[in-house]
Amino acid sequence: MLTVQPNMLQLFGKWHFSRTGIMITGGVTLISAVLILFPRTFVWGNFLMAASILMITCFHLWDKDLKGVAIELPFLLLNLVIIFLQHPLGKPH
Repeated sequence: MLTVQPNMLQLFGKWHFSRTGIMITGGVTLISAVLILFPRTFVWGNFLMAASILMITCFHLWDKDLKGVAIELPFLLLNLVIIFLQHPLGKPH
């Protein structure tokens, strides 16, 4: 997403994202992936990742693309399960 490859332009272009918008979305995804690595920012990173997955899912719903929703939904659910399970190296409660 940061390099704005043609397949990303095709996917996000139908939702009227500019090259800059695609790069910002990629940057947010990259930042959330880095935040997930550390126990103190684990939940924030997962919420940010879930929000970006939810945004893409909503765009698929807006286009009535149920196949796209079916592809994104397991990733959203997996992200929510990971938030529930918490960081493996975090403090036990």
